[in-house]
Amino acid sequence: MGLNLTRKILKDHLVEGTMEIGEAISIKIDHTLTQDATGTMAYLEFETLGLDRVKAERSVSYVDHNMLQVDFKNPDDHRYLRSIAKKFGIHFSRPGNGICHQVSLERFDAPGKTLIGSDSHTPTGGGMGMIAIGAGGLDVALSMAGEPYTIKMPSVVNIRLTGKLQPFVSAKDVILYLLSKFDVKGGRGKVFEYTGPGIETLSVPQRATITNMGTELGLTTSLFPSDEITRDFLKKEKREDEWVELLPDTDAQYDEVVEVELSKIEPMVAKPHSPGNVVPISELEGKPVNQVVIGSCTNSSYTDLVTAAKMLKGHKIPESVGVGLLPGSRQIMNHLADEGWIGHFVMSGVRILESACGACIGMGFAPGSNEVSIRTFNRNFLGRSGTKSAEVYLTSPEVAAASAITGKFTDPRKSGIEPFTVEIPEEFIVDDSMIIPPLSPEEAKKIDIIRGPNIKPLPLKDALADTIDGEVLLKVGDDITTDHIMPAGAQILPLRSNIPEISKHVFKVVDPEFYNRAMEKKGGFIIGGDNYGQGSSREHAAIAPSYLGIKAVIVKSFARIHLANLINFGIIPFEFKNSDDFEKIEQGDKLEIGVSDIRKQPVIMKNIAKGQEYELVHTLTDKEIDVLEAGGKLQYVKKHS
Repeated sequence: MGLNLTRKILKDHLVEGTMEIGEAISIKIDHTLTQDATGTMAYLEFETLGLDRVKAERSVSYVDHNMLQVDFKNPDDHRYLRSIAKKFGIHFSRPGNGICHQVSLERFDAPGKTLIGSDSHTPTGGGMGMIAIGAGGLDVALSMAGEPYTIKMPSVVNIRLTGKLQPFVSAKDVILYLLSKFDVKGGRGKVFEYTGPGIETLSVPQRATITNMGTELGLTTSLFPSDEITRDFLKKEKREDEWVELLPDTDAQYDEVVEVELSKIEPMVAKPHSPGNVVPISELEGKPVNQVVIGSCTNSSYTDLVTAAKMLKGHKIPESVGVGLLPGSRQIMNHLADEGWIGHFVMSGVRILESACGACIGMGFAPGSNEVSIRTFNRNFLGRSGTKSAEVYLTSPEVAAASAITGKFTDPRKSGIEPFTVEIPEEFIVDDSMIIPPLSPEEAKKIDIIRGPNIKPLPLKDALADTIDGEVLLKVGDDITTDHIMPAGAQILPLRSNIPEISKHVFKVVDPEFYNRAMEKKGGFIIGGDNYGQGSSREHAAIAPSYLGIKAVIVKSFARIHLANLINFGIIPFEFKNSDDFEKIEQGDKLEIGVSDIRKQPVIMKNIAKGQEYELVHTLTDKEIDVLEAGGKLQYVKKHS
């Protein structure tokens, strides 16, 4: 039986386990990626391991999230990260060099490698033919230490592409189409592997747009083969020596096959407040728009931004619309400047924003109250833009540019602009002067780590007791995101290295009194619905609740990364054996769970307030139970080192 590409790469990196769907496997990690919003905590965790140097083949630290410097907190963190990189043998991408996923694709991603990153959109690297997985910072810290990374073996779905996209329809519409088909839960426990003649029509950056947003499907990762198109991209980046051909076997077996005819896809839009709430542009045509933002790690390729520039050329943005350009990397910004495209943006009335995550993570350029914002981003969760009352829609650069010109949702195929092609340069501008390479081990010994006053030690949880009890502090519904649990934004992101302070914002957008209640009750439980914890890899959505004394989260089902983060920080992730029991529990109920023999299922949970009992189950491996019993993964690793 032939192997698909996913199984080929996993087999080459397999350290422990058998590749049977749902079984735990441990794989060797070649590359690691961090960004400053999650990286500061990841490196605090790495420091506790007592190593002199990272053991991964290549580790890169990016500064791209916390870029607003309204006080000392963010620049202090950047200084800490720079000193950590020098101390431990890590590449350091300076502020202004670009968004981690875009820069990684340009300068570091390589076919056939494994990459783990402390950002949920790390699967962008799948566009380069690598297994790239988002994870919590602690798992990344352990991978930097040379520890294998453990996941449940996913099923592999063949997304077979045929045909060719119409003019003004792009890769963003492909992934939005798939989201309309599968929604935000449809990819859990799966990898989407793209094959078929249609892939030959997609460049590496277009492929990366699709794999980037595969995260919103709940996928473990997504990937394309490494072929001549991959080789050409690496040649343009002057990295052709890193290319290897990687294809599935001609008789490769898949667990499922989905046929997608590219020529039938039309421009798509994700409506508020979910990337899975997708409709064709025809359902929104004519709706007034107040703001447009073009760029981000999802849509910052040369083709994306030059396409937008060509569409905007000669047009003036209506006074009722604010438009921003958010280039994903300094490389792309250099091309736009050298070739005059920046001038077309400026002359049309577009504001040029920094090459950073910026508006996508709630760091500036927020829409006004009740305004409609079109963004070429990957997420439109409630309040993520910085304005809770705003309506945020996700589109392609083509839809965004056409709508910016008219001031209303516009199908670019009906914009009056003649179809055109974008010629990609023979070579990209390569300037790595803002990537600081690792020091030698001898030089690294001389480096002192610099810590600002906002950087606090990581609080650790005690070992698990035989019985856990407390009140239900909060009950929430389906599809609760990590943005609900631990919001982003300009006020909160700078606190990522200070757990006591950032904990004051847990569930703030859901219930402003949650922090006070958790402190008063000395912790307790959270009850949730289906797909709890979807979205970002931010482990702070587990660390901060752990600090507040959350002992267990009981839900109908979990999103993959958040489930792992809960385990890492000593919070037991239970699921209802009977989902109807969810309806029987209310906020304020007093619960008691005996966990002395958690390995036996089901586990009985008593509702003292109502005199009821419920059966709970879990997906924990024996090692994960050992981690929970130790109080968390760091405690477990120290105990066994």
